[in-house]
Amino acid sequence: MISLLRRNGDFRAVFLAQIVSFCGDWFATVAMLGLVIDRTDSNFATAAVFVVQMLPGFLLSPFAGPAADRFDRRKLMIGVSLLQAASAGLFLAAVHGPVAFAFLAQGLISGLGAFFLPASQAALPNLVDGDDLKLATVMISSTWGAMLAVGAAVGGAFTVAFGRDASFVADGVSFLVAAALIISVRRPTHEVGVERPRGRMRPVADTVETFRYARTNPLVAALLSSKLGFGLGSGTMAMLPLLASGPFHAGDSGTGILLGARGLGVVIGPFIANVLLARRTGRSAMHGILLVCGTAGLIYAAGYVVVGVAPVLWIAALGALLAHLGGGAQWALSTYGLQSAVPDYIRGRVFAADFALVTVSMSLSLLVSGALAEVTGPRLPTLLLAGVGALWSAVYLTLTGPLRRQHADAAEAVSSAASRR
Repeated sequence: MISLLRRNGDFRAVFLAQIVSFCGDWFATVAMLGLVIDRTDSNFATAAVFVVQMLPGFLLSPFAGPAADRFDRRKLMIGVSLLQAASAGLFLAAVHGPVAFAFLAQGLISGLGAFFLPASQAALPNLVDGDDLKLATVMISSTWGAMLAVGAAVGGAFTVAFGRDASFVADGVSFLVAAALIISVRRPTHEVGVERPRGRMRPVADTVETFRYARTNPLVAALLSSKLGFGLGSGTMAMLPLLASGPFHAGDSGTGILLGARGLGVVIGPFIANVLLARRTGRSAMHGILLVCGTAGLIYAAGYVVVGVAPVLWIAALGALLAHLGGGAQWALSTYGLQSAVPDYIRGRVFAADFALVTVSMSLSLLVSGALAEVTGPRLPTLLLAGVGALWSAVYLTLTGPLRRQHADAAEAVSSAASRR
């Protein structure tokens, strides 16, 4: 990991840019959750914080994917970061005015992020050598969790010590630092020698083309559906701040602890999955990726069962850690699978579709959990959605069984042929 960062300055710049940006995001998230809970005293409004982090990405993904394939991905990421910095200023208006400004700020930042994420994911195979791609993907996927662990935990303490204004300012500054780092990238972010799509963007036609491509490629369809199903049970995440401020009576600091445990799981999970995958490469990497994606969902569900029944904060934190060991592994390996399987000319659109599917399923799950929590409190929705996640994972493992066997058999045939030479 250190070797990759030392010898590849372009990857190092993107890696550090995401660390800084995500850290600022979680400072702002902790502060916004506290602000919304104080102003509204509504479980539904608290869940809506997570929805507004995701739903704009779904709405803008038909534009974000074609943009990532048509335009210079480096310039796109720089422009998006600068616009996000400007949008973060609206958080300050919410502190001293209507709380709706906070939702507007978060919606703008999230919508712009819909352009950043597909561009950065599609660019990564062009910024690192092929042998480094899996490690680079795991590292990039872990930055979100690492900064959730650090940003949420430290952000809770920072917000208590210096106020929510300071946390929102830190978020805006983080986007400016990220833009400065990405400016230093020198490698092409598109595959050299491959012609980009020309002409104006066609959001509907491009989206149809993307799903037609996935339909004719069972592996890509399976990897896309992995995150879609994961999102169905993810409304559990919105219950963490409600449990912290309600049953555990821990306020912003408790929210930081639970979100920090979630982030630590996201950091560690991809590395554990990477080790397990390396041990299974004799059967085929794709066989292992699909198996981990399904099994990780069961781990996620088990962790949130612990969260739902936990009598004290620290047990709930352990449950969140366990859940997101699975969630982090699933996210990183499904992303790596798509980067390996999808050609550059359509990679941005596929990642935009991936982002759209997971954000819409997560948004629906979050809205359901928030509405149910208004009636029952946060524990019951946590347990019910954990059950939904477990059911999906069992179905996914069953449906992808033939595809896993196909890839395992193909890899064994290649290995046998090579050994006879």
